[in-house]
Amino acid sequence: MSHTTALRAVARGVCLSLLVSALSPALAQFRRDAPAVSPRIPANAGLSTELSLAGKPTTADYIIAVVNNELVTYTDVDKRVARLQATVQRGQQLPPADELRRQVLDALIDEKAQLAHAKTLGIDVGDAEIDATIESIAMQNQMTRAELKRRMEADGLDFQRYRTSLREQILLQRVREREVGARIRISDDEVTAFLQSEPASQAETALNLAHILIAVPEGATPEQVRTLQAKAQGLRDRAAQGANFSELAKTQSDDRGTREQGGSFGLREASRLPELFVQAAQNLQVGQVAPLVRSNAGFHVIKLVARENTAQATYTEQRARHILLRSSPQQPAGDLVKRLADIRRQITSGQGSFPQMARQYSEDGSAARGGDLGWAPPGMFVPEFERALNALQPGQISEPVVSRFGVHLIQLIERREVQLTDAQKREAARNVLRERKFESTYEEWAREIRAAAWIEMRDAP
Repeated sequence: MSHTTALRAVARGVCLSLLVSALSPALAQFRRDAPAVSPRIPANAGLSTELSLAGKPTTADYIIAVVNNELVTYTDVDKRVARLQATVQRGQQLPPADELRRQVLDALIDEKAQLAHAKTLGIDVGDAEIDATIESIAMQNQMTRAELKRRMEADGLDFQRYRTSLREQILLQRVREREVGARIRISDDEVTAFLQSEPASQAETALNLAHILIAVPEGATPEQVRTLQAKAQGLRDRAAQGANFSELAKTQSDDRGTREQGGSFGLREASRLPELFVQAAQNLQVGQVAPLVRSNAGFHVIKLVARENTAQATYTEQRARHILLRSSPQQPAGDLVKRLADIRRQITSGQGSFPQMARQYSEDGSAARGGDLGWAPPGMFVPEFERALNALQPGQISEPVVSRFGVHLIQLIERREVQLTDAQKREAARNVLRERKFESTYEEWAREIRAAAWIEMRDAP
């Protein structure tokens, strides 16, 4: 990918504030119907749950472009640019201001054209899904839905406009996954050729690492460095002793790029991770925390969440149980969170076991089995559930987790390494090939959708 293309991808990847991360297509219950492609659409990675409303308008607004019947305004561009500037990582360099605004405008025009296309296909996002997503965002920011609404209004964001923006972002991801995924075809011959001709690619270890960054500012004094190192070491010791790594990362990490995901980078080939991190995780078992690591950015607390090595043909499975309370207009998610928090207190204080509570309260089909979900490979659960599960040590119980299906209380029972079957090896190879084709296929599709749209550019008044 060229430098210019990469910059365009970054600009396209920054979405409106307060949007939920890692949104996924329709799912059966809380499990995926089948392993899904991880789309390399940069916009997906920019969805944020941070309560920062950068880009609040300070000048008179006006229309910059009309795309079919959708409007792009000066404020739309302003907010997206401000969001991008606020989230740029150390070492990244943004283009000059004029070029950045042009790239952001291009990205917004693409989005409006794709939204119009989604509507012509009849793709929709229901109010119940939006409500569940908002509840999840509120929980991640440790506040109620009402508090979230008041916070947004105090920062100048209309709540209904926010709901509309959230719906649009979900629609964008949904239409991209549906349309782009349908264009990618991987033949059996391609899979066989990949397995025979690319042993190096197959043998590469994939790691899911999570980290907490305690940043050391440039020009820090030795005393400041010692203080920050002591803070990082304290967090490392807490994580190694079983503290919830995800929560520590959300509240303590200085890396805004991974903080919202509990510090997790997601499952990536080792070659796509910082070499320093890969070396730190080299001798770790899944779930262990590495000794403190120092980089130019600061001190890192690193945890190995999962490891897959196709050379050894194994992957990490997790066995969990849960209690599910389904939300409804009569039973809003906020009330269910309180109920499950109380159930959690009863379990942790010894007033009842998790299986007993699951049989008594859970509204899921697994209730009769004490909430036991059996063994599951990576990607089987919806993102909110999977993130919470990955952050647990065996025996630990999560805080209440909101998903589109209700509110969950999750306990990790155990993890294990499992041998891949030949069919799974072929499916893994197919997914690698599909991912390789996704970005170029998406770019081609986006150009076609834009070319078919009616676009009118307008001058500033």
